[in-house]
Amino acid sequence: MAVIDVKNTAGDKVSQVDLSDSIFNIEVKPEVLHEVVKMQLACRRAGTASVKRRSDVKGSTRKLYRQKGTGRARRGDIKSPVMRGGGVVFGPKPKSYAYSVPKKVKRLALKMALSSKLQSNELFVVDSMDFDSPKTKQFTEVLNALKLENALIITPYENENLELSSRNVCSVKVMRTEGLNVYDILKYQSLVLLEPSVVGIEGRLS
Repeated sequence: MAVIDVKNTAGDKVSQVDLSDSIFNIEVKPEVLHEVVKMQLACRRAGTASVKRRSDVKGSTRKLYRQKGTGRARRGDIKSPVMRGGGVVFGPKPKSYAYSVPKKVKRLALKMALSSKLQSNELFVVDSMDFDSPKTKQFTEVLNALKLENALIITPYENENLELSSRNVCSVKVMRTEGLNVYDILKYQSLVLLEPSVVGIEGRLS
């Protein structure tokens, strides 16, 4: 079982916490992480791109010239796709790009993402981050004390003051335990767990 130091907001070691090897110390397979991240990004696509088909274009339905006797190709109305300003034939229409992978694969990828942070020494545990009021300056002082620049902070419960304090720091994201996902773990350089959230993560993945 892995043991990691627990620090306070001043960056001092206050205790230690045990991390389950079955969650935080398993073999990392890049192909599994790739599959789940690709799925997450596909589900986030808006899929709202749309073009106007022939029937959607505004214009007269009058036949431009007679069918026969001109020596030219047959011509319909001005909304034809071959005419300038006409409809689009094979353009995109609104659709969903979402698909899913098995639940076991999602859970395994989440464990691998957590393990990769521990194995690369980018996982940190902090006893608490409680602020009396939303203060960005106070929040940045804590980041400097912990020597963090780009981090994902996981909280066990709603912490409005922390969430508001971090809102203007573009390189930091605060997320609750139930929202933990593979893409965000890998996107940020450091993963910071508030000590009570460790129990929640292990309970979710065990």
